[in-house]
Amino acid sequence: MSEIITIDGGITSPKGFQAAGLRAGIKPGKTNKDMAMVVSMVPCAAAGVFTRNLVKAAPVQWDSAMLDKNGVAQAIVINSGIANACTGADGYENVKKTAKAVASELDIKTEQVMVMSTGVIGQPLPMDIIEQGITKLRENLSKELSAAHDAAEAILTTDTHAKEIAVEFSIKGKTVRMAGMCKGSGMIHPNMGTMLGVITTDAMVPVKLLSTTLKELVEDTFNMVSVDGDTSTNDSVIVLANGLAEHELLSQEDEDYPVFRQALLQVMTYLAKNIAADGEGATRLLEATVIHAATKEQAKCLAKSIITSNLTKAAIFGMDANWGRILCAMGYSGAEFNPEQVQIQIASEKGVLTLVEHGMATDYDEEQATDILSPKKVTILADIFQGEEQATAWGCDLTYDYVKINADYRS
Repeated sequence: MSEIITIDGGITSPKGFQAAGLRAGIKPGKTNKDMAMVVSMVPCAAAGVFTRNLVKAAPVQWDSAMLDKNGVAQAIVINSGIANACTGADGYENVKKTAKAVASELDIKTEQVMVMSTGVIGQPLPMDIIEQGITKLRENLSKELSAAHDAAEAILTTDTHAKEIAVEFSIKGKTVRMAGMCKGSGMIHPNMGTMLGVITTDAMVPVKLLSTTLKELVEDTFNMVSVDGDTSTNDSVIVLANGLAEHELLSQEDEDYPVFRQALLQVMTYLAKNIAADGEGATRLLEATVIHAATKEQAKCLAKSIITSNLTKAAIFGMDANWGRILCAMGYSGAEFNPEQVQIQIASEKGVLTLVEHGMATDYDEEQATDILSPKKVTILADIFQGEEQATAWGCDLTYDYVKINADYRS
């Protein structure tokens, strides 16, 4: 299998993609970027995964309908600051107007324009600002890395930094690139995909295989992330594959398919972990791995229960090795296991410490435990001794700043 190399790049790294990001004036203030665009030179095989929240934002309704109908896209336009959710028929009409405006500027088909929004729910889009922003975005489209960075910054809300990655690998002797950007900091508990995510590649992949692969990998990446237990109305991840690497069309039986799948997994895992690490007010990335489970689903259920426990998250913030909260969270997860067999360890760059053996506390040193819980990344490892399956979930600590940010979100 070809080596997958992380490169210094962004959403424009694959051949044939351009991007732009700028301030249109949607967000309050004078400097915050709030609109982004990603465009391919040619139509792309396109796949998406969207929120399972019954309350779906207008852009989610549009994108899912267009992809189900066509499986082709050539441009994505994104605004931050206003979610365009719970805005009724007018909200959906504004999505159509946005797509038409982009299509007109780029001379492409309206149904091949994907639209994403993030921000405050219930407010209407300022369409005059949106349409002016679209014109400015088209004028600023570029393949340069700086344009990729601008786009990654423009989609942020309460995030503290941009989240982007690019990798390079080979398929059938041809150099292929894949890149991704996403935003997500609060209202993060996806039950389908990510907050807002865009992935580009110049690989040549049929739509059905692209969609199947994306949906499979979402389950082990973005669906294993939680910051606060809230599933957004706008969660979306879209992958565009334009085929400009010019290798033969990939199939699932192809010997090079595993490297494509692994590259997509690597990009999605990186983005998912960075969302968790950048949770609103977070000071630590919390990783929970459950091993020796009887089934994959059992391991996933237990791992997600650990990282979504507010008591556990608060303990991690306080560097308190309160293992009872971890075992309690496992117990109410709904997964069956024998508590008297459980081993729980904590780990970080400061070392590894066993807190629980056979469901009971070990004679561990509290000062050592506090030291291990002090770095920016902390891992909880739970062994349930039932089988050979395992799963990892990612979250963050629960801090005072999370409450402050969300108590004043609309100001």
